[in-house]
Amino acid sequence: MTKFLLAVHVLAAIVAIGPVTVAASMFPAAVRRAQGSGPDAAGLSGARLLHRVCRVYAGLGLAVPVFGFATASSLGVLGDAWLIVSIVLTAAAAGLLALLILPGQEGLLDRLHGAGGPVERAATARLAMLTGVFNLLWAAVTVLMIIRPGSTTGA
Repeated sequence: MTKFLLAVHVLAAIVAIGPVTVAASMFPAAVRRAQGSGPDAAGLSGARLLHRVCRVYAGLGLAVPVFGFATASSLGVLGDAWLIVSIVLTAAAAGLLALLILPGQEGLLDRLHGAGGPVERAATARLAMLTGVFNLLWAAVTVLMIIRPGSTTGA
């Protein structure tokens, strides 16, 4: 059962978190392109699509910690420091996505639609920075999951 839980946890991370990291990273540049080409251009559709990918896959990403907790419980490592750090980093990444990145994307899309004036470069740069921090948090979690201090895998 542990191997099954681990496989589902890893697959959920790849399928759900991967698209969010890529789409969120592409979003600020898509907004800048859309603003340059006008509100009815294909660039606006692209920015909307990237935001939708982020929203949908963020929801699917909830499976990652669910199966992660199940796997950790099955392995008996719920109290290990590396796992607790991973949980904190995952919570920080989720909070960043839910509280700053997704609302920031929505705000920029609203501005592209003409509500609130033009999009300043600083706004897209800030969103790009937040997305970079989100991606770094996930990279740190991934490294902790692979290295697992005290692991018996020899890594």
